[in-house]
Amino acid sequence: MKIVTIIGARPQFVKAAVVSRAFLQNNHIEEIIIHTGQHYDPNMSAVFFEEMNIPQPHFNLNINGLTHGSLTGKMLTEIEQLLINIAPDWVLVYGDTDSTLAGALAAAKLNIPLAHVEAGLRSFNMQMPEEINRILTDRISNILFCPTDTAIKNLQKEGFEHFSTNIIKSGDVMFDAALFYAPKAQKPTIDIPQAYILCTIHRKENISTIENLKKIFDALEDIAQSVPIVLPLHPHTRHQLQEIGYNLEKSNICIIEPVGYFEMIYLLQHSLLVMTDSGGLQKEAYFFQKKCVTLRQETEWVELVNCGCNQLIGNNDIISVVQQMLNKQVDFSKQLYGNGHAGEIIAKTLMNA
Repeated sequence: MKIVTIIGARPQFVKAAVVSRAFLQNNHIEEIIIHTGQHYDPNMSAVFFEEMNIPQPHFNLNINGLTHGSLTGKMLTEIEQLLINIAPDWVLVYGDTDSTLAGALAAAKLNIPLAHVEAGLRSFNMQMPEEINRILTDRISNILFCPTDTAIKNLQKEGFEHFSTNIIKSGDVMFDAALFYAPKAQKPTIDIPQAYILCTIHRKENISTIENLKKIFDALEDIAQSVPIVLPLHPHTRHQLQEIGYNLEKSNICIIEPVGYFEMIYLLQHSLLVMTDSGGLQKEAYFFQKKCVTLRQETEWVELVNCGCNQLIGNNDIISVVQQMLNKQVDFSKQLYGNGHAGEIIAKTLMNA
C-alpha cells in the first residue's frame, strides 16, 4: 500500500512522527512524505525531522510567505501534479493548516481516498482560517480519525453519519508523542529561570492588530515582574512586535528563539503554568499535568475547559485569570485522549481499508 502524507507545520511534524513510526513497523506500507514548506524557518521545521527521526520528505515544495488564498492555491497545484505522478492508494493529512486543506482538495478532486487525522474538532469561530480548513477537510475525507468523544459528537451533529465516511475514535497522536518522547527532553542551551510560566503566541487574531497585540504583551510584562515568563517567539509574532516598535531588548519577558520539540518538552515539564493561543500546546500542557490559560475566546479542546485544567481568557482580564490559575488545584487523572496507541490504530485502519 502506498500512502502519501502531506505536512507543512510544526504540529504536523510531531503528529507525523507518531504515525510514520507505526508505518515503518508494517512492511506492507510505503509512505511518501510531501512537505509543503509552510513552516520554513529551520527552528520551526528542519530541527523536528532531525530530532524526531521522521523520514526525510521525498518532496519539499518550499511554498510559504503568501496570503491564505495564494498559499493554498499554489500548494494545491503542485500537490495535484505530484499525486498524479505518484498514484497513491491513500492521502493522509493532519490538523487544520492551509497545507491540510490543499492536500485534501488535491486528493478529493483526483478521487484518491483521503484520511484526516485530528478530525471533528470545532471552535465554532468561522473567523479562524483553521476552522474553515478543518470543516472542509472533514467533509471530503473518507476516513475521519477523531481524537476524542467530543470530536465524534461534533461530526454526528453535522450529519456525518449519513455520509460515505468512516468515523474512527483513534485517540490523540500528540499523546502518543508525549509518552514516547518525554524521556528525550533536552534543556535549552540558553539560561532560563528556575520557575516560570511558559508562553507562546502566534495566532492571527492575537497578533494582526495593534490593540490585541499590545493588550497581551502589556499583561505579560506586568505578570513577568512577579513570575518569570519564558516565551519562545514565533517569527510572525516577532515581526509584528517590531512593526509596532516593541523593544524586545528591554522586555521583562525572557524571550528566546523558537525551540525544537525536545526542548519544548523540557520547558513544559519544568513550567508552573502554560499561557498559549496554540491548540496543540493546550493538550501538551495536559499531558504533562500543567495548568493552562488559553489566550483565545474559544477552544477546540473543550474537554480541557470542562475538567478545569484550562481557562479561556475570553473577555476577562489576563492578569487576574493567570493569578487564579496559578493558585488553582486541578485533577489530571482523567484519560481524555486515548491510551497512547493512536498511531497504531491509524496504521492498522488504513492497512485494512
